[in-house]
Amino acid sequence: MASKPSIPQGTRDFSPAEVSKRQYIIQTIKNNFEKFGFQPIETPSFENSDTLMGKYGEEGDRLIFKILNSGNFFFNKNKIELPESIEALQVNSAETIDINQRIELNKFTGKISEKALRYDLTVPFARYVVQHQNEIEFPFKRYQIQPVWRADRPQRGRYREFYQCDADVVGSKSLWQEVELVQLYDTVFTSLGLEGVTIKINNRKILSGIAEVIGASDKLIDFTVALDKLDKIGEDGVKKEMIEKGIAEEALLKVQPLFNFSGTFADKIKQLSELLASSEEGMKGVEELKFICDNVAVLGLATATLDLDVTLARGLNYYTGAIFEVAAPKTVSMGSIGGGGRYDDLTGIFGLKNMSGVGISFGLDRIYLVLEELQLFPETVAATSKAIFINYGDKEALYASKAIQKLRQENIKVELYPDNVKVGKQFQYADKRLIPFAVIAGDQEIASNSYALKNLVTGEQVSVDFEGLKNALLA
Repeated sequence: MASKPSIPQGTRDFSPAEVSKRQYIIQTIKNNFEKFGFQPIETPSFENSDTLMGKYGEEGDRLIFKILNSGNFFFNKNKIELPESIEALQVNSAETIDINQRIELNKFTGKISEKALRYDLTVPFARYVVQHQNEIEFPFKRYQIQPVWRADRPQRGRYREFYQCDADVVGSKSLWQEVELVQLYDTVFTSLGLEGVTIKINNRKILSGIAEVIGASDKLIDFTVALDKLDKIGEDGVKKEMIEKGIAEEALLKVQPLFNFSGTFADKIKQLSELLASSEEGMKGVEELKFICDNVAVLGLATATLDLDVTLARGLNYYTGAIFEVAAPKTVSMGSIGGGGRYDDLTGIFGLKNMSGVGISFGLDRIYLVLEELQLFPETVAATSKAIFINYGDKEALYASKAIQKLRQENIKVELYPDNVKVGKQFQYADKRLIPFAVIAGDQEIASNSYALKNLVTGEQVSVDFEGLKNALLA
């Protein structure tokens, strides 16, 4: 007996209606990317393993899908020598593998797999810039909308195969790029009708400055990882974790203001200036944030709010300046729906030094869930036809097809029911497809060069000529 068809965990099929809604979001993002001067590129779905490995930290490396080399592999001494400890490894549980076993496993994996599915769009973009640097005009503004793959544990809004929608600028250190990216976020979400998002911003230099002021520069990552959990575990939980990581209690007294951080953007900038007065690095971060905030305030945002969140610490392994994260409106329970930041040397991993860049990403799947929950998809977003022509036979079908041909030239989605079957069955088909109109063209309509247009929602039926038909379907 044939096995029941299924798909891998963490992947999805999409119905016509779902694809139409996803394309609506993608097209809206794409249109605004291009409006802001970003150019499209595409990179392969898989890269050489050494392009990806070691770029995301140990946790990221573990989530990269590796591709088995073509050909047959027999684990014997004539082909590939299988390390004795491989059989003992529980590769699904990273905690059970010590460093020597991991090195041994990586060597073995390298022999049977030389390629991997891309984990994100940023590292392939860095590789693209370095490989094509002589063909690119800098600063280079690119956008990329393609799927990526991660061997992650699936959950709501998180999948193993998903799309990323990225926009980056490389080759410029100007903070005007950050100002524009804030505007881009605002413009896209306003275009989608998603009002009330919060664009959170912080700066790596501020986090470094705080660690410096409290004498914990060597504990920067531990400090920021704990601070990032403030909204989840509260002030006491954060302090407890910091102390467990070796940060002195007297150091925490110096950052007490961070736990009561509130007020307007300007108020927060003032508090940070006082806290970081003795840190040159920290004050650089304050000045950068002030520049972005002041100019965004003058230019204005349509529906989004820009907020300084000093606990924001995403991407510390590569962000060097501004850090962005977008929160959905408070009426929706959802994680971040976008994020990004400034990186001073991303292309350095491929040998091209001092190429500063800044970029943001939109979370397509989470944006979809938010729009669905808030019922923000326009009714016009549908995969269905606007009208179906009822088939009464070959003569009538030819008459209908002439009209269909002209309507399609006007970008109106229409179709002919292909078979001459009972009219009731054709109307039932239209109903299940959620097609709003039926066009009836029998002997009487052919004789008078007209069409009977029936509204399948209200039941109303009118007789129209071709212009009347076209205008009714365009309305």
